[in-house]
Amino acid sequence: MKHIQSYITQHETRMMNELFSLIRIPSISALPEHKNDMIACAQRWKELLLEAGADMAQVMASSGNPIVYGEKIVNPKAKTVLVYAHYDVMPVEPLDLWKTDPFEPEIKDGKIWARGADDDKGQAFIQVKAFEYLLKHQLLRNNVKFIFEGEEEIGSPSLEQFCREHKELLKADVILVSDTSMLGADLPSLTTGLRGVAYWDIEVTGPNRDLHSGHFGGAVANPINVLCGMLSNILDENGKITIPHFYDDVEEVPDAERAMIAQIPFDEEKYKKSIGVNELTGEKGYSTLERNSCRPSFDICGIWGGHTGEGSKTIIPSKAYAKVSCRLVPNQQHLIIDQLFKDYIEQTAPDTVQVKVTPSHSGQAYMCPITHPAYLAAEKGFEIAFGKKPLAVRRGGSIPIISTFEEVLGIKTVLMGFGLESNAIHSPNESFSLDIFRKGIEAVAEFHLAYSKTE
Repeated sequence: MKHIQSYITQHETRMMNELFSLIRIPSISALPEHKNDMIACAQRWKELLLEAGADMAQVMASSGNPIVYGEKIVNPKAKTVLVYAHYDVMPVEPLDLWKTDPFEPEIKDGKIWARGADDDKGQAFIQVKAFEYLLKHQLLRNNVKFIFEGEEEIGSPSLEQFCREHKELLKADVILVSDTSMLGADLPSLTTGLRGVAYWDIEVTGPNRDLHSGHFGGAVANPINVLCGMLSNILDENGKITIPHFYDDVEEVPDAERAMIAQIPFDEEKYKKSIGVNELTGEKGYSTLERNSCRPSFDICGIWGGHTGEGSKTIIPSKAYAKVSCRLVPNQQHLIIDQLFKDYIEQTAPDTVQVKVTPSHSGQAYMCPITHPAYLAAEKGFEIAFGKKPLAVRRGGSIPIISTFEEVLGIKTVLMGFGLESNAIHSPNESFSLDIFRKGIEAVAEFHLAYSKTE
């Protein structure tokens, strides 16, 4: 569809103004003070869906932030694609590392620079502009529904209940999501799998107050020392997680898939340089690309306690805290892992302290078969827009709601993402390539054309 690129060129100023109107709304779901911004962003998405040609769009209540729903029914007997996206964004701190105002988007060096430029306002916008193009040129042959939530960055706590309450409204043949990344600008790829996640808050309590380290040091357990000791034992010298029964449901990566992963172009030296490390680490017996996508992992996400201000304060703190997470792989049940971890920490904690483990957000891993008609349609869309067949890859991140969609709505999801690692999502100076933005619109439009013709 050569015409689509001329359409994008003709309307790009308008498109950027529309996208920027979304980005300027600081819809940070993790911070309660942005509650009104969440409502404003949902309302703006409703307006843009209607302007793009949706039959109807509305802002619907949930137990948390509002959910935007829209639809275009071209033929009740035709296939229906449900497009999922999220309008919330990550916090922007540390602000001093940003080169631009995170909520005042700028175009520079062929990229859009702003929080949400990629994750997920920019990618969601690709979906809506492809929809707009098809409608305006009478090319849309399948029905399209949209569901945009405002809590993805905090684990989608309200969306499962919403889906259960509105199963008929959300009825579709497949779900299409643009919230993942490609291997590179010249290496288009489709995500076939996502890891699950389990996350915990840990509190360790020692004495009933902070103690003088001179008077009590050597006689009373330091909660920070104890916590560090417990957490340091979770990974062994081979990078394996030591929690009993953790690997009971972990399937080995099939040889055929390992061979496919080995064919993915990967420059380990460039990878290390891009993140500023001298050496990589991980589970023995697996490559870097296998470790960060097909195998489980454990990480301490934050740890603190005692005196952290200027100067010295010689104390044994009363409490220590940590936030930790595991990435999970298909067949691992996050609720089982939640309990295994909690039991492990409680049973290995010495009697010198008390521990409290609180599970936080979690979700299942997900796999999409590469023979699914919608996957093949997405593959065709990429091939037309990017000029080469996309590679099939698993990704290491998690979108917990994807597995919930399959459980509640009974349909598969195709992950048709256009991000790049260099886009720095969740970090300062997030960006999104204009060239990929344009190609993405074409790829999604071609997806709809191909999918509507499948049996």
